[in-house]
Amino acid sequence: MNTFQYQVVSIDGDYANLKRIDIESDEIKLVARALLPPEIMEGTKLLYEMMQYEIME
Repeated sequence: MNTFQYQVVSIDGDYANLKRIDIESDEIKLVARALLPPEIMEGTKLLYEMMQYEIME
């Protein structure tokens, strides 16, 4: 199963902009906040695995 690491770059209303941090990439991914943990803020690191996002410690 694929696992990806992201960092929240910015939050814009009901969406968050995520940048992949486990590889070298400048691509920004727009994700609905309903799919993300409610306590996220800019700078939060997320782990995406099995179609779910969770905060990395």
